[in-house]
Amino acid sequence: MRTYLTILLAAIPGALLAQTVYSGESTIDKTKAQGLFLTVPGDGRQIEKDWENQLKTYGRLSASRGTYRVTNADISGVSSEPINLMSTVKTSRNQATIFVAYDLGGGNFVTTGTPGYSAAETMLKTFASQSQFNQEVRTAEGGLNDAQQSHQKLVRTGERLQRDIEQNAKEKERLLKRLDENAKQLEQLTKDIETNKTEQATALTEVDNRKKNVEAVKAKKP
Repeated sequence: MRTYLTILLAAIPGALLAQTVYSGESTIDKTKAQGLFLTVPGDGRQIEKDWENQLKTYGRLSASRGTYRVTNADISGVSSEPINLMSTVKTSRNQATIFVAYDLGGGNFVTTGTPGYSAAETMLKTFASQSQFNQEVRTAEGGLNDAQQSHQKLVRTGERLQRDIEQNAKEKERLLKRLDENAKQLEQLTKDIETNKTEQATALTEVDNRKKNVEAVKAKKP
């Protein structure tokens, strides 16, 4: 499985894995914040879930309609002191755009050229690569699951066909037995009809004899 995923990931264009992170400004809950933007291609909703799980590793997360906050976030690479992290995620069917602001306090944010920016940028790029890797894993596992379900369906079909064959064999055996019984019945009926013909002839002779006897008795009339 790992070998397959390695080959699969190697086939992904480098532009997809090496995402561009850029600084900018966004408004979160009517408050302007400076931070970093990153757009990750793929299933937007799933990417947002991945990002939410990533944010949970920094501290207690609060979320509301695509807006996330981690108060006193512990991100040592960005700052040695706890920071207030704010983030928004805008999703579509084919991508997700993440904005994250690292509030150092006093209106100071991590921006281009400030200490911690490089670590923040690396954090986002690492997330993007991991998120896309996870997507590839899910796609591969989904394909495997589909193949397994297809195989199981065929196995069930094969088992049903085998049962049908066995049922057919039993039916054939029953019919052959019935045919044998039918042949024996025909043989007996043939014998019975011959016996009946003989008995009819005997009965007819008896009728003739009785008829002659009646005529003989009548002939004696005084």
